[in-house]
Amino acid sequence: MTVKELQKRNEKSQSLRVLQADESFFVESAEGMVLYKVIHEGEGKYACSCGDYNRGIKQDQSFRCKHILAVLNSISAGDAEYAEFLEKSKPKLDDRFIREIENREFVVYAGLLDLAHQKKLNKIEVEILQYPSYEYGNTAVCKAVDYTGFGEVFSDVGDANPLNCNAKIAKHLIRMASTRAKARALRDLTNIGMTCLEELGDLDEVIGDEIGDNGRMRRNRKPRMEQAFKETRENKQDTHDKQDKQDKQEKQDKIEAKEESVKPEIENKPEPQ
Repeated sequence: MTVKELQKRNEKSQSLRVLQADESFFVESAEGMVLYKVIHEGEGKYACSCGDYNRGIKQDQSFRCKHILAVLNSISAGDAEYAEFLEKSKPKLDDRFIREIENREFVVYAGLLDLAHQKKLNKIEVEILQYPSYEYGNTAVCKAVDYTGFGEVFSDVGDANPLNCNAKIAKHLIRMASTRAKARALRDLTNIGMTCLEELGDLDEVIGDEIGDNGRMRRNRKPRMEQAFKETRENKQDTHDKQDKQDKQEKQDKIEAKEESVKPEIENKPEPQ
């Protein structure tokens, strides 16, 4: 390395930020996007993790990149910033997203989404495979595909129809099918074996404690699954009985109306002479 090249590199090193953690140094790139590690190998020798150093050291054993020069300048000036290594947190499912119903544990969709973001979820794509129609039993089917920042891809499908949803959700079959598809794909991504609560049929009636939009717990008045299903059956039976009674009344009204229309014709018929 010539004196001119060394001087040029030294000028570039003046504006670089140097961090010291224990016995190692880290030099921030000019763009502030990358940290290069500089290690003191002893006897005044330093090594850097940048590509410039790895290329230059093969041709010149005394080669020093701008990151090494920045470290040497910071040592002599005493202006290196001290830093500490932070313990890397592992992705974990928060306990507040777990529900226990009839001695079984369920995870809510919000918990799967939270854990997926910890595992670098990049995007979710949803495709409608089947629209709800009479021909297909009013069943909506959606496919969800999850992409992570590591290049991983997870996919699954979800369905929804009036028989596996409660009355309120039955008005929004496509949205429920989409949520169920996303939940199943997210369970694969996060390696969660618990069933997602949104996959259950009577979600609103068996959910028990629920997390609201503000993140606070919300108490449901019917937390027990058996009671919820029992009331659902009773409501369906009551609706059926009312409809049957209404049909019989309409049929009786039609018969009476027909008899009333025939009666005047008989009364107005002239008597034979």
